[in-house]
Amino acid sequence: MSEPAGILDLSRPAPREAGWAALTAATAELDPPFAVLDRGALARNAHDLVRRAGHRPIRLATKSVRARGVIDAVLALEGYRGVLAFTLTEALWLAETIDDVVLGYPSVDRAALAALAADERLAARVTLMVDAVEQLDTIDAVVPPERRPAIRVAIELDASWRSPLLGHIGTRRSPVHAPAEAAALAAAIVRRPGFRLVGMMAYEAQIAGIQDAPAGRPVAGAVLRAIQRRSAAELRERRAAAVAAVRAVAELEFVNGGGTGSLELTREDESVTEVAAGSGLFGPTLFDGYSRFRPEPAAAFALPVVRVPAPGIVTVLGGGWIASGPTGPDRAPSPVWPEGLRMLPREGAGEVQTPLTGPGARGLRVGDRVWFRHAKAGELSEHVAELHVVDGDRVVGAVPTYRGEGKAFL
Repeated sequence: MSEPAGILDLSRPAPREAGWAALTAATAELDPPFAVLDRGALARNAHDLVRRAGHRPIRLATKSVRARGVIDAVLALEGYRGVLAFTLTEALWLAETIDDVVLGYPSVDRAALAALAADERLAARVTLMVDAVEQLDTIDAVVPPERRPAIRVAIELDASWRSPLLGHIGTRRSPVHAPAEAAALAAAIVRRPGFRLVGMMAYEAQIAGIQDAPAGRPVAGAVLRAIQRRSAAELRERRAAAVAAVRAVAELEFVNGGGTGSLELTREDESVTEVAAGSGLFGPTLFDGYSRFRPEPAAAFALPVVRVPAPGIVTVLGGGWIASGPTGPDRAPSPVWPEGLRMLPREGAGEVQTPLTGPGARGLRVGDRVWFRHAKAGELSEHVAELHVVDGDRVVGAVPTYRGEGKAFL
């Protein structure tokens, strides 16, 4: 475990506690900027994910957390099994203490591949993701099959929807779309020495990662829900056929699917043996516009007011913690306390300062603090060395982020 026992005991979710004012009081002795993790909200979110996943075990997506103490605490709960890592160097680091690590993306990191091939224990714990024979060639070029243990691999199936009317709906990930393509790649893997095909994955980003009830846009929400229903129906049939075709070639230990935003839908696909989730633990703002669930804000950050440049305007230090994805207002952090704050359209969230206006700005003075929520989950951890854990009305400790442990994987 990477934090003192008990700081992040998530086994018994406490009732919902007071809001931002209480959080401000609990952290009064801390100097911003800093980030906090509400233990109670984290516990309730973790248990709600298990409820939504039904009988499917959840593989924890580490890029949505990026703090080993939180990862350990969640994996200690019934309903969670293994992690989905985002780089091979991270996967190797986590595999020192976690025995089931699937890499969610292909890797061409030669040093990391050499380290994996040189350690039988790590090779038995880490599964690489592939979607092309060229990725196998890269591994063989680093360490030939006769000089290494068998490398565990999984095939990623493209989960996007190729709509006759709308074109490509989803992310550009794997080129393996049709069941026949999956079967052909599986056969190629099985024929090659030095590899062991153990799993499949298909991430339906157009369902799991897109708000289906965006605030103030009812028509857009209705259209999105219709698209997602059509996409889910198409994927269920195609994924089942692809899994069956691959299982005819190799025994699979797992078939992974879904994400925080689609657990209720993905769990109904009988070809899926496990689901993936992570962002729902922290409850970032991008999940505020879903119709099926609403996680609590479990992670937030505080910035200090350092200027009052004009009546009704205050300036906080920093703030430009922009989330990845299509650039737009929904990728910026949101000021949530005091209420009634908004950014200036011509400045937005700045690297070293962010001006705020609105009714909430009138009562703020130099030295006060403003609470923000990040648009995405794990990316918050890239900006701070630790997450201060708040339990009720007090800070009970802190857990280091990847950054706090000296790691910058991507």
